[in-house]
Amino acid sequence: MSAPNQDAGLGEFGYTNKLKRSLGGFHTFAAGISYISVLTGTFQLSYFGLGLGGPAYWWSWPIVFVGQLLVALSFAELASRYPIAGSVYNWAKKLGGRHVGWLAGWMMLLASIVSISATALAYQNTLPQIWEGFQFVGDGTSATDAAVNGIVLAMLLILFTTLVNAYGVRLMARINSTGVFIELVAAVALIVALALVAVNPPSIVFETAGTESAHGGSYLTAFLVAGIASSYVMYGFDTAASLGEESIDPHRNAPKAILRALIASFLLGGLILLFGMMAIRDIGAPELGVSGLQFVLNDALGPFVGRLFLLGIFVAITVCVLAVHTAAIRIMFAMARDNALPGGRRLARVSPRFQTPVLPAVFIGVLAVVLLLVNIGQPQIFTAITSLAIILIYISYLLVTIPMLVARLRGKWKPAKEQGRFSLGRFGLPINVLAVLWGLGMTVNLAWPRTEVYNAEPPHHWYLQYSAVLFVGIAAVGGFAYYWFVQRHKVGVLADHAAPADPEHAGASLQAEPTTDREASSLT
Repeated sequence: MSAPNQDAGLGEFGYTNKLKRSLGGFHTFAAGISYISVLTGTFQLSYFGLGLGGPAYWWSWPIVFVGQLLVALSFAELASRYPIAGSVYNWAKKLGGRHVGWLAGWMMLLASIVSISATALAYQNTLPQIWEGFQFVGDGTSATDAAVNGIVLAMLLILFTTLVNAYGVRLMARINSTGVFIELVAAVALIVALALVAVNPPSIVFETAGTESAHGGSYLTAFLVAGIASSYVMYGFDTAASLGEESIDPHRNAPKAILRALIASFLLGGLILLFGMMAIRDIGAPELGVSGLQFVLNDALGPFVGRLFLLGIFVAITVCVLAVHTAAIRIMFAMARDNALPGGRRLARVSPRFQTPVLPAVFIGVLAVVLLLVNIGQPQIFTAITSLAIILIYISYLLVTIPMLVARLRGKWKPAKEQGRFSLGRFGLPINVLAVLWGLGMTVNLAWPRTEVYNAEPPHHWYLQYSAVLFVGIAAVGGFAYYWFVQRHKVGVLADHAAPADPEHAGASLQAEPTTDREASSLT
């Protein structure tokens, strides 16, 4: 497929492609699956699900998958038509207007930076268990030693992802694809190993471990809390489309990559959790609520074999942070070339040598490191911020699916009709409706002011328990206030990125000069 055909969709946004097309189908799939990273998510968060819901929390995994699949199907249809950098930002802008687009992009960017810091901290739960020498600060027995050492390890990882992303997308894709291959092999091997040492029947996933007693005998309440662990894992599949301007044949590859990444993550993660619970020796072990599957791994397979699999988890964490950093760069770049961020011209500059936006890579890395410092003295606040970042991602997804539903109801949504392009056809409307309902329900469940989630340990403060509402409100209202009063008057595609003024692009919806709200919200 020729470059002009691959870039045809960019003309509707008023862009010309400044990025290099070099990524194949596996590269985009790898970006999506490494962002989800089932090995990272299941091991980092299983303690939460097991501690608050017992093995029966496993059922939240298929439930969350079905809900996220509805969103992914809607995104796949968008990616088939608009495989564009900063996918969520540009899709929301195209469907709902530039104000909605800016809010979606802002929330996704903020959440991605927080996610980089939070995921990088997972090194602390992995590397010192592989080799004691990775505990650089103290002996790791005190909370302060663990927190400071975790920050040191996380800073080293963020430095690595910053350098790789600044060097270019080809290097990032090679490292990420290699890491994903190792992660997939490790995941399959882990499933087999856990199955061989299973001591419980599959029916263990109906065991609540008495967790309903903390909620007046209602397991549904306990399940809604414990199920948040699954909600924290299955997102980020839109990354495959966010690399669309750097991919070959993205109109066909991006939708496939989105769906394959989510489905593969569901199957592997679901089996790891299932056989992990079947391998639990003592369902009442307090370590399950502290270390989760990491405790099961060492207990069931022995320390040596456990360390071998921890190496696979180390690789998974590394490529996960790399993928999240990559996605955040594309969002910042996409917003910057619309001059929708301060310093837009500098942030949108593509290095002629590395053919990638270098400054966003460095800037995001610095912000992620600064955010880590909060974890030294206030780990409870950092945990709350991490939880809230996931809410921002679910809201940013809603800022795409809701305008898409409105466009469908008004008869303005026209999916790609070219042969071979992904389309939901007559199922598009019901899937879109369910995707919106799912997103709303999950946002409420995630933001509900529960002490177990936002204020689990003393000292107890009311503002931590209600931090979801407070933080999301401040992030949304504060950010949008800045945009409305300062930045919106400057918004418009920068001249260096504007599509040529020729008949082929005469219908572009966003020109090199600031547009009106009516122009920005129109659908082709």
